[in-house]
Amino acid sequence: MPSIISISNLSKTYASGFQALRNVNLEIRRGEIFALLGPNGAGKTTLIGAVCGLVSPSSGRITVDGHDIRSGYRETRALIGLVPQELTTDAFESVWHTVSFSRGLFGKPPNPAHIEKVLRDLSLWDKKDNMIRTLSGGMKRRVLIAKALSHEPRVLFLDEPTAGVDVELRQDMWRLVRQLRDTGVTIILTTHYIDEAEEMADRIGVISKGEIILIEDKVELMRKLGTKQLTLQLHEPLAFLPPALAGYQLELAAKGNEILYTYDVEDTQGERTGIPALLQTMTEAGIRFKDLHTTQSSLEDIFVTLVSDRHGHTGKEAA
Repeated sequence: MPSIISISNLSKTYASGFQALRNVNLEIRRGEIFALLGPNGAGKTTLIGAVCGLVSPSSGRITVDGHDIRSGYRETRALIGLVPQELTTDAFESVWHTVSFSRGLFGKPPNPAHIEKVLRDLSLWDKKDNMIRTLSGGMKRRVLIAKALSHEPRVLFLDEPTAGVDVELRQDMWRLVRQLRDTGVTIILTTHYIDEAEEMADRIGVISKGEIILIEDKVELMRKLGTKQLTLQLHEPLAFLPPALAGYQLELAAKGNEILYTYDVEDTQGERTGIPALLQTMTEAGIRFKDLHTTQSSLEDIFVTLVSDRHGHTGKEAA
C-alpha cells in the first residue's frame, strides 16, 4: 500500500536544548488507521505538530501526498485535518458558524450539505445554533472533530481525541472514524486508551523519548510479542511443583489449587513449551486437573513491557 505521509530523519530540538524528536523515520499508508502510543512527553504531539506545520523541525523532511510540508505548505495543510488535545473553540460563535468558517479558512467554497452531514454524523445537528460556550466538554470535542472535517481532508490527526469523553461519545467517535477510513481517509491517532488502539488500529507505532522504538501491524505485534497464560485448576492442591515439571515456566497459585503456565504465543510447538507435552508430563507425575483456560496478553501489557525495557537500557540503541 503506498504511503500518504513520509517522514525521513526528523529531529526537533527546542531552544532550551530539549530534544523532543530524534531521527524519526515513519511511513503512513494511505487509508489506514495508525495508532501512535507513548508515555507523556514521548514526542507524540511534537511529531503531529511537525507534520501539520505547527512545529518547525530542526532537521529532516516530511511529505504529505508527495508535497513537501515546507515548500508546499498550503497544499499539504489543505490535505490535513487536526483535532488537538486542547478544547480551543470560538466560545461565542454558534456550532454551525464555527464549523463553516473553518472550511472557508482552507479556501473551500461553501457547502452546507457537507457541513450538515458532518454535524449529523457527530450528533451535533440539534446543537447547530447553540453557542459553543453552552456545550459540555464532550460536545466541544465533537465540534473540534467537525471543524477538522469541514474541509474534507484526506488525512485526519486525532491527538487524544476521547480524553475526558464519556463512553457513549467515544463509541460515536470511533464509529465515525471507521466510516471515514472506509471512504479512504487516513487516520493517525494518539491515545492513552490502549484498548481503543487495540480495537481500531491497523498498525501500531510506539514512541519513547523522541524515538520510534517499534512499528508493526497490530495483529503481527500481538503475535510476536504477546504471551499466553494457561491456568490449570487442580483436583488436589499441591504444596510444591514436582521436579518433573522443572523444565516449564510454571507457578503455583490460589493456595496450590492452580498451576499457571506462561508461554510465548509463537513458541507453542516446541517440545518443552507445548501444552500437550506439559499435560503428558503432569499425567506421568500423577497430577490431575479438573479445568483449564487460557488468557492472552493485551496490547497494554506489550506496550508497558516495551517502554519499561527501553527505559531500563543505558546503552545507545537504534530506534
